[in-house]
Amino acid sequence: MLLLLFKRFFGKTASPKSANMKQNKAPEAIVTQIRQGDDSLREQFISDYRPYIAKVTSRFCKRYVDPTRDDEFSIALTAFNEAINQFSTESGRSFLGFAETVMRRRLIDFVRKEQRHTQSLPYSSFEMQDEDDQTYNPIETRQALQAYELKLASDERKMEIHEYSKELESFGISFMELVDSSPKHADSRQMLLGIASTLAGETHLFEHLRASGKLPVKELTELCGVSRKTVERNRKYIIAVSFLLQGSYPYLYDYLNIPGQERDMSEEAGR
Repeated sequence: MLLLLFKRFFGKTASPKSANMKQNKAPEAIVTQIRQGDDSLREQFISDYRPYIAKVTSRFCKRYVDPTRDDEFSIALTAFNEAINQFSTESGRSFLGFAETVMRRRLIDFVRKEQRHTQSLPYSSFEMQDEDDQTYNPIETRQALQAYELKLASDERKMEIHEYSKELESFGISFMELVDSSPKHADSRQMLLGIASTLAGETHLFEHLRASGKLPVKELTELCGVSRKTVERNRKYIIAVSFLLQGSYPYLYDYLNIPGQERDMSEEAGR
Protein backbone atom coordinates (compact mmCIF):
# COMPACT_ATOMS: atom_id res chain seq x y z
CA MET A 1 0.00 0.00 0.00
CA LEU A 2 2.79 2.42 0.90
CA LEU A 3 4.51 1.78 -2.43
CA LEU A 4 1.30 2.66 -4.25
CA LEU A 5 1.13 5.92 -2.31
CA PHE A 6 4.75 6.61 -3.21
CA LYS A 7 3.96 6.04 -6.88
CA ARG A 8 1.08 8.52 -6.76
CA PHE A 9 3.26 10.99 -4.85
CA PHE A 10 6.21 11.08 -7.23
CA GLY A 11 4.42 10.19 -10.45
CA LYS A 12 6.26 9.09 -13.55
CA THR A 13 7.38 11.44 -16.29
CA ALA A 14 6.28 10.03 -19.63
CA SER A 15 8.01 10.76 -22.91
CA PRO A 16 6.31 13.48 -25.02
CA LYS A 17 5.31 10.89 -27.58
CA SER A 18 3.86 8.62 -24.91
CA ALA A 19 1.96 11.44 -23.21
CA ASN A 20 0.55 12.63 -26.51
CA MET A 21 -0.46 9.06 -27.37
CA LYS A 22 -2.44 8.59 -24.17
CA GLN A 23 -4.14 11.98 -24.31
CA ASN A 24 -5.19 12.08 -27.93
CA LYS A 25 -5.67 8.53 -29.18
CA ALA A 26 -7.60 5.49 -28.12
CA PRO A 27 -5.73 2.16 -28.21
CA GLU A 28 -7.77 1.10 -31.26
CA ALA A 29 -6.59 4.16 -33.22
CA ILE A 30 -2.99 3.58 -32.19
CA VAL A 31 -3.14 -0.07 -33.28
CA THR A 32 -4.52 1.01 -36.65
CA GLN A 33 -1.57 3.37 -37.08
CA ILE A 34 0.87 0.65 -36.04
CA ARG A 35 -0.64 -1.72 -38.59
CA GLN A 36 0.19 0.87 -41.24
CA GLY A 37 3.88 0.30 -40.59
CA ASP A 38 4.87 2.55 -37.68
CA ASP A 39 7.28 0.21 -35.86
CA SER A 40 8.56 2.87 -33.45
CA LEU A 41 4.99 3.52 -32.34
CA ARG A 42 4.55 -0.23 -31.77
CA GLU A 43 7.55 -0.28 -29.42
CA GLN A 44 6.30 2.78 -27.53
CA PHE A 45 2.75 1.38 -27.31
CA ILE A 46 3.95 -1.95 -25.89
CA SER A 47 6.25 -0.14 -23.45
CA ASP A 48 3.42 2.09 -22.21
CA TYR A 49 1.17 -0.92 -21.60
CA ARG A 50 3.72 -3.06 -19.75
CA PRO A 51 1.97 -2.31 -16.41
CA TYR A 52 -1.33 -3.45 -17.92
CA ILE A 53 0.29 -6.63 -19.25
CA ALA A 54 1.81 -7.32 -15.82
CA LYS A 55 -1.57 -6.73 -14.16
CA VAL A 56 -3.38 -9.17 -16.48
CA THR A 57 -0.62 -11.76 -16.03
CA SER A 58 -0.62 -11.45 -12.22
CA ARG A 59 -4.41 -11.75 -12.15
CA PHE A 60 -4.23 -14.90 -14.27
CA CYS A 61 -1.47 -16.46 -12.15
CA LYS A 62 -3.12 -15.34 -8.88
CA ARG A 63 0.24 -14.03 -7.65
CA TYR A 64 2.64 -11.17 -8.27
CA VAL A 65 4.47 -11.66 -11.57
CA ASP A 66 7.92 -10.08 -11.83
CA PRO A 67 8.43 -8.72 -15.39
CA THR A 68 12.21 -9.10 -15.04
CA ARG A 69 12.29 -12.79 -14.22
CA ASP A 70 8.97 -14.60 -14.75
CA ASP A 71 8.38 -16.52 -17.98
CA GLU A 72 4.66 -15.81 -17.74
CA PHE A 73 5.26 -12.11 -18.32
CA SER A 74 7.31 -12.81 -21.45
CA ILE A 75 4.52 -15.05 -22.74
CA ALA A 76 1.93 -12.31 -22.13
CA LEU A 77 4.15 -9.63 -23.68
CA THR A 78 4.52 -11.69 -26.85
CA ALA A 79 0.76 -12.30 -26.87
CA PHE A 80 0.09 -8.55 -26.58
CA ASN A 81 2.22 -7.97 -29.67
CA GLU A 82 0.36 -10.81 -31.38
CA ALA A 83 -2.92 -9.11 -30.51
CA ILE A 84 -1.75 -5.95 -32.30
CA ASN A 85 -1.24 -8.00 -35.46
CA GLN A 86 -4.58 -9.79 -35.21
CA PHE A 87 -6.93 -7.05 -34.00
CA SER A 88 -9.75 -5.99 -36.31
CA THR A 89 -11.44 -2.63 -35.81
CA GLU A 90 -14.51 -4.00 -37.57
CA SER A 91 -15.15 -6.50 -34.79
CA GLY A 92 -16.59 -3.81 -32.54
CA ARG A 93 -14.49 -4.98 -29.59
CA SER A 94 -12.08 -2.87 -27.58
CA PHE A 95 -8.43 -3.62 -28.26
CA LEU A 96 -7.55 -4.11 -24.60
CA GLY A 97 -10.38 -6.62 -24.16
CA PHE A 98 -9.19 -8.50 -27.24
CA ALA A 99 -5.54 -8.35 -26.06
CA GLU A 100 -6.48 -9.76 -22.65
CA THR A 101 -8.23 -12.69 -24.35
CA VAL A 102 -5.15 -13.45 -26.47
CA MET A 103 -2.84 -13.18 -23.44
CA ARG A 104 -5.02 -15.50 -21.36
CA ARG A 105 -5.11 -18.08 -24.16
CA ARG A 106 -1.35 -18.07 -24.54
CA LEU A 107 -0.87 -18.31 -20.78
CA ILE A 108 -3.27 -21.26 -20.63
CA ASP A 109 -1.26 -22.98 -23.39
CA PHE A 110 1.94 -22.28 -21.45
CA VAL A 111 0.55 -23.69 -18.19
CA ARG A 112 -0.73 -26.82 -19.92
CA LYS A 113 2.65 -27.37 -21.54
CA GLU A 114 4.43 -26.92 -18.22
CA GLN A 115 2.06 -29.34 -16.52
CA ARG A 116 2.67 -32.00 -19.17
CA HIS A 117 6.41 -31.48 -18.82
CA THR A 118 6.22 -31.76 -15.02
CA GLN A 119 4.17 -34.94 -15.26
CA SER A 120 6.60 -36.55 -17.69
CA LEU A 121 9.63 -35.42 -15.67
CA PRO A 122 8.90 -35.68 -11.93
CA TYR A 123 11.08 -33.81 -9.46
CA SER A 124 12.73 -37.05 -8.42
CA SER A 125 14.29 -37.41 -11.88
CA PHE A 126 16.43 -34.31 -11.15
CA GLU A 127 17.88 -35.57 -7.88
CA MET A 128 21.67 -35.57 -7.63
CA GLN A 129 24.39 -36.58 -5.19
CA ASP A 130 26.72 -34.06 -3.59
CA GLU A 131 30.32 -34.65 -2.48
CA ASP A 132 29.11 -36.22 0.79
CA ASP A 133 26.78 -38.60 -1.10
CA GLN A 134 23.77 -36.66 0.16
CA THR A 135 20.77 -36.48 -2.19
CA TYR A 136 19.59 -33.04 -3.23
CA ASN A 137 17.32 -31.62 -5.91
CA PRO A 138 18.77 -28.61 -7.80
CA ILE A 139 15.31 -27.43 -8.89
CA GLU A 140 13.98 -27.38 -5.35
CA THR A 141 17.19 -25.72 -4.19
CA ARG A 142 16.88 -23.01 -6.81
CA GLN A 143 13.24 -22.38 -5.94
CA ALA A 144 14.10 -22.15 -2.26
CA LEU A 145 16.87 -19.63 -3.02
CA GLN A 146 14.53 -17.57 -5.20
CA ALA A 147 11.91 -17.51 -2.47
CA TYR A 148 14.55 -16.45 0.05
CA GLU A 149 15.83 -13.67 -2.23
CA LEU A 150 12.29 -12.36 -2.76
CA LYS A 151 11.64 -12.34 0.98
CA LEU A 152 14.97 -10.65 1.64
CA ALA A 153 14.21 -7.95 -0.95
CA SER A 154 10.74 -7.46 0.56
CA ASP A 155 12.18 -7.09 4.07
CA GLU A 156 14.82 -4.61 2.90
CA ARG A 157 12.21 -2.60 1.03
CA LYS A 158 10.02 -2.44 4.15
CA MET A 159 13.03 -1.31 6.18
CA GLU A 160 13.78 1.44 3.65
CA ILE A 161 10.22 2.72 3.87
CA HIS A 162 10.33 2.63 7.67
CA GLU A 163 13.62 4.54 7.83
CA TYR A 164 12.47 7.07 5.26
CA SER A 165 9.19 7.66 7.08
CA LYS A 166 11.04 8.19 10.39
CA GLU A 167 13.18 10.89 8.77
CA LEU A 168 10.12 12.69 7.45
CA GLU A 169 8.23 12.45 10.74
CA SER A 170 10.61 14.97 12.29
CA PHE A 171 9.29 17.51 9.78
CA GLY A 172 5.66 16.63 10.48
CA ILE A 173 5.27 14.96 7.07
CA SER A 174 3.17 11.82 6.62
CA PHE A 175 2.67 9.63 3.57
CA MET A 176 -0.95 10.66 3.09
CA GLU A 177 0.07 14.33 3.10
CA LEU A 178 2.70 13.60 0.47
CA VAL A 179 0.08 12.17 -1.85
CA ASP A 180 -2.02 15.32 -1.47
CA SER A 181 0.97 17.64 -1.94
CA SER A 182 2.31 15.93 -5.05
CA PRO A 183 2.34 18.22 -8.12
CA LYS A 184 -0.21 17.12 -10.70
CA HIS A 185 1.70 18.11 -13.84
CA ALA A 186 4.92 16.55 -15.11
CA ASP A 187 6.57 19.94 -15.76
CA SER A 188 5.94 21.07 -12.18
CA ARG A 189 7.19 17.74 -10.84
CA GLN A 190 10.39 18.06 -12.89
CA MET A 191 10.97 21.62 -11.65
CA LEU A 192 10.52 20.58 -8.01
CA LEU A 193 12.83 17.59 -8.50
CA GLY A 194 15.44 20.09 -9.67
CA ILE A 195 14.97 22.24 -6.56
CA ALA A 196 15.17 19.18 -4.30
CA SER A 197 18.28 18.03 -6.13
CA THR A 198 19.92 21.42 -5.54
CA LEU A 199 19.05 21.21 -1.85
CA ALA A 200 20.45 17.67 -1.58
CA GLY A 201 23.58 18.67 -3.52
CA GLU A 202 24.39 21.75 -1.41
CA THR A 203 25.71 20.12 1.77
CA HIS A 204 25.56 23.24 3.94
CA LEU A 205 21.93 23.91 2.97
CA PHE A 206 20.88 20.33 3.55
CA GLU A 207 22.61 20.18 6.94
CA HIS A 208 20.89 23.45 7.86
CA LEU A 209 17.55 21.83 7.01
CA ARG A 210 18.36 18.71 9.03
CA ALA A 211 19.58 20.67 12.06
CA SER A 212 16.97 23.43 12.18
CA GLY A 213 14.00 21.78 10.53
CA LYS A 214 13.61 24.90 8.37
CA LEU A 215 13.77 24.96 4.59
CA PRO A 216 16.40 27.47 3.32
CA VAL A 217 13.87 29.25 1.14
CA LYS A 218 15.90 32.35 0.28
CA GLU A 219 18.97 30.40 -0.81
CA LEU A 220 16.91 27.99 -2.94
CA THR A 221 15.09 30.81 -4.73
CA GLU A 222 18.42 32.40 -5.62
CA LEU A 223 20.11 29.18 -6.70
CA CYS A 224 17.17 27.80 -8.70
CA GLY A 225 15.73 31.02 -10.08
CA VAL A 226 12.23 30.37 -8.75
CA SER A 227 9.85 32.43 -6.66
CA ARG A 228 9.68 32.26 -2.90
CA LYS A 229 6.02 31.32 -3.22
CA THR A 230 6.90 28.25 -5.31
CA VAL A 231 9.35 26.95 -2.72
CA GLU A 232 7.11 27.62 0.28
CA ARG A 233 4.00 26.17 -1.36
CA ASN A 234 5.81 22.90 -2.17
CA ARG A 235 7.83 22.67 1.06
CA LYS A 236 6.82 19.10 1.93
CA TYR A 237 7.51 17.74 -1.54
CA ILE A 238 10.94 19.39 -1.76
CA ILE A 239 11.97 18.15 1.69
CA ALA A 240 10.76 14.60 1.00
CA VAL A 241 12.62 14.32 -2.31
CA SER A 242 15.81 15.88 -0.93
CA PHE A 243 15.94 13.28 1.86
CA LEU A 244 15.33 10.53 -0.66
CA LEU A 245 18.23 11.78 -2.81
CA GLN A 246 20.54 12.22 0.17
CA GLY A 247 19.74 8.86 1.71
CA SER A 248 20.54 5.30 0.70
CA TYR A 249 17.28 3.92 -0.66
CA PRO A 250 18.09 1.71 -3.69
CA TYR A 251 14.70 -0.03 -3.75
CA LEU A 252 12.78 3.24 -3.58
CA TYR A 253 15.03 4.75 -6.26
CA ASP A 254 14.19 1.93 -8.67
CA TYR A 255 10.50 1.80 -7.79
CA LEU A 256 9.99 5.55 -8.04
CA ASN A 257 12.05 5.87 -11.22
CA ILE A 258 14.07 8.79 -9.86
CA PRO A 259 15.80 10.43 -12.87
CA GLY A 260 19.50 9.59 -13.09
CA GLN A 261 20.65 13.20 -13.23
CA GLU A 262 19.16 14.06 -9.84
CA ARG A 263 20.62 10.91 -8.30
CA ASP A 264 24.08 11.59 -9.72
CA MET A 265 24.11 15.14 -8.35
CA SER A 266 23.24 14.05 -4.83
CA GLU A 267 25.75 11.21 -4.88
CA GLU A 268 28.46 13.56 -6.14
CA ALA A 269 27.78 15.97 -3.29
CA GLY A 270 28.23 13.20 -0.75
CA ARG A 271 31.75 12.39 -1.92
